[in-house]
Amino acid sequence: MKPRLSPALHQHLVLTPQLRQAIRLLQLSTAELEAEVADAVASNPLLDWTEETDQGDAIPGEPSAEMLDAAPQDAPAEERWDRDAEPWQERIGPGGDGDEDMGDPGDRASSGETLRDHLLWQLHLGHFSQRDATIGLAIIDAIDDDGYLRDGLDAIADVLLPGVRATHPEIQQVLHRIQQFDPVGVGARDLGECLRLQLLALPAETPGRALALDVAAGPLARLPRMGLDGLCAELDCRREDADAAVQLLRSLDPRPGSRYGELPPGTYVTPDCVIWRQQGMWRVALASNAMPRIAIQRGYEQMIRHARPSDADYLRGRLQEARWLLKGLESRADTLLRVVRCLVREQAGFLEFGAQALHPLTLRRVAEELGMHESTVSRAIARKYVRTPRGTIALRDFFASGIETGDGGSASSTAIQDMIRKLVAAEDPRKPLSDARLADTLKAEGVPVARRTVAKYREALQIPASHERVRIG
Repeated sequence: MKPRLSPALHQHLVLTPQLRQAIRLLQLSTAELEAEVADAVASNPLLDWTEETDQGDAIPGEPSAEMLDAAPQDAPAEERWDRDAEPWQERIGPGGDGDEDMGDPGDRASSGETLRDHLLWQLHLGHFSQRDATIGLAIIDAIDDDGYLRDGLDAIADVLLPGVRATHPEIQQVLHRIQQFDPVGVGARDLGECLRLQLLALPAETPGRALALDVAAGPLARLPRMGLDGLCAELDCRREDADAAVQLLRSLDPRPGSRYGELPPGTYVTPDCVIWRQQGMWRVALASNAMPRIAIQRGYEQMIRHARPSDADYLRGRLQEARWLLKGLESRADTLLRVVRCLVREQAGFLEFGAQALHPLTLRRVAEELGMHESTVSRAIARKYVRTPRGTIALRDFFASGIETGDGGSASSTAIQDMIRKLVAAEDPRKPLSDARLADTLKAEGVPVARRTVAKYREALQIPASHERVRIG
């Protein structure tokens, strides 16, 4: 057979630099986004801040003229602020101002979120059995701040004793499910596994992915010493393929858990969106800082035509970067608005009546409704907050797992906790309700909850046991 060239056309998905930038912008918090845009404006002469309206003493998160400007002019009505609408901080329930029932979510929003909190939240939403959830809790407790599982399976099995006698295959199976959590790469035992988990999350057609998987599984630790030439010799590949694989590995996050941590004392949460009521309907708008006001300087853009070739190439490169950034910001704002509007539709009762009306809702359900991947929804809600008439709430507070009720419906875990809180608050202090009596009361109201589940929710609410709540006299 003779070698020959034959042209062919085919389609494949490529993880372009623009797409990577859009993904990174989506998962940034408001403060991180502002810092990112400020750095871009400082380093790119074609970008500049546009004029901003002085908000003065405006209430943070209250809809303003800037929010109207942040939303596209052809956007649906719920994305735009109507200046003639009724006051947005109207009363929600009969005789109440709406802030009484939602103190806890606001407090949680201002306290920050650790990696452990983020993983436990996903474990709680997952469909784990009681045994697997206990194993998962032990695994999450063993994950360090960088996102790595430093303890071996034997150590985790010892921690579970004597309550649960778990085998290595059982622990490995639960660990594999936790490694699918956000952030991608969490739960890895070493750097190679961390990078492999992130590579496996990429589309199979990503250039350099297959070779990068081989590098992560083999010569990764020796790569700095052997260089590209040594890598090509060991894996029998072309230099350009090896370079593409190495560049792909460098674009991954070696410490996926590092971006989570406690907020320092005195830190204030800035809402990304605002939710208010207008003529009996819930409306959504972007907060002014969720869409940084930057633009391309047209003067520099016109200079490209008359500049020297070397200067023109530099300006074209900066112009392309500026356009990518603006497009990424628009994509982030659009995705955030779509997710928040979906949450408002699904959890209108939560906004209307408080935590007791919170319905079970998972990332998968929102992703299916919006036609997105679960990881996209997870990035969109990560460290994002909304200003509502009930206070500033983290977007993750709109999600909750649920159980089947006696009437064929379902109740969220958050709603059940709120019911327990109210039952304890109304109990006779001389005869406090035990966990068994709380379970019976909830069952009578159509919420069949086991006594151990009541005990777990009570401990999560930091409510003492019944014998510790006795008050005589």
